[in-house]
Amino acid sequence: MATIAGFLWTLERIYFFMLIAYVLLSWLPNARESFVGELLGKLVEPYLAPFRRFIPPIGGMIDISPIVALFALKYLVMGIIAILSFIIPA
Repeated sequence: MATIAGFLWTLERIYFFMLIAYVLLSWLPNARESFVGELLGKLVEPYLAPFRRFIPPIGGMIDISPIVALFALKYLVMGIIAILSFIIPA
């Protein structure tokens, strides 16, 4: 069980930093059109799209959906690990 939990936490951390990098790229002009920006967009946008659909930008400019998505990712992984701890005893 510990190896599965460790693997899930590692995947969560990697995706967390990918989300952060993608958000930071939005602050730089034309950064999302670079190779790295397009690659991160293909990996991150499918996850962010549902949050952006339900959470409108504040004042028309400030998008808080990535923050909600980061919290949701953290709690999703914690929930999966909790469920696995009941299914697979230590």
